[in-house]
Amino acid sequence: MWTEERLNKMLTTPSEALSVELGRLEGDILVLGAGGKMGPTLCVLAKNALRAAGVEKRVIAVSRFSDPLVVELLRENGVEMISADLLAPGALDSLPDAENVIYMAGKKFGTDGNEYATWAMNTWLPSRVAERYQNSRIVVFSSGNLYPKVGVHSGGATEETRTEPVGEYCMSCQGRERMFEYAAKTYGTRVAVYRLNYAVDLRYGVLYDMAHNILEGKPISITTPSFNCIWQGDANEAALRLLGHASAEVFTLNVTGPETAGVQETAKKLGALLGREPIFTGEASDTAYLNNAGKMFRLFGYPTVPLETLIEWQAQWILDGGRALGKPTHFEERKGSY
Repeated sequence: MWTEERLNKMLTTPSEALSVELGRLEGDILVLGAGGKMGPTLCVLAKNALRAAGVEKRVIAVSRFSDPLVVELLRENGVEMISADLLAPGALDSLPDAENVIYMAGKKFGTDGNEYATWAMNTWLPSRVAERYQNSRIVVFSSGNLYPKVGVHSGGATEETRTEPVGEYCMSCQGRERMFEYAAKTYGTRVAVYRLNYAVDLRYGVLYDMAHNILEGKPISITTPSFNCIWQGDANEAALRLLGHASAEVFTLNVTGPETAGVQETAKKLGALLGREPIFTGEASDTAYLNNAGKMFRLFGYPTVPLETLIEWQAQWILDGGRALGKPTHFEERKGSY
């Protein structure tokens, strides 16, 4: 049976490779924007990897920390917390120096009508962080949706595919990347850009969104007919291991699973496990936001959890009464409107 404790343990148990690599890394790890969907388990994963390596280093999580469950998880696992609004005057200056920075702060949903706030968080703040931590290694969380939509049988956009951001959110994410790129070219800052397509944590994600719609009797759009996703434990491992590849040349990496998953096929599998028939709406396009993560697989190996297992886990999590974060992915969005 799934429990919150079991899920968190699986998400935060490091591989031997991660423990070795973080153990060799010089300096502490500072995670900016650590209170979101991925940050809490990333911080605990880093701390556990350092413990396994027998190394004493600080993992410092910075966020406004509005969720008491997140605070409890971090405190129980020895992660230091600094409560801060990164947009507030003087906030960045008050933070400790760190050799390694994971930049996770960002705004996506609620962009429409509040575009200025999205640009402030996603582009203006990164320019300040890049200057403040110009002597650090920085892994910058970005979006796989910066690439153009590609054919569903194409294998996905690679790191060499030219970006074509659609909508203010994606354009602001491109701005985030450019601010850190500026720091790399101007100050020699070591930067790695992490372009993610849909982490799955069971409490949220593309699979959860589909399962929720199935149980609620709500139609699932097939306008975007395919997607990529990856187990959040594997996604967070990749982010931490990417610290060792940060470079003034700017190292870019697509992070997602190897499968191109069909929306209808996946929903039908979830429906069978949940005992409900999915309802579909819309007309399938022949393109989608798909990424090719072959470069990631060559560096770090294949993800440890295949799609079929994720589908089974997701259904069982819901059947076991697992909670939801209430943060839909809107993976079906094609016009950049969030």
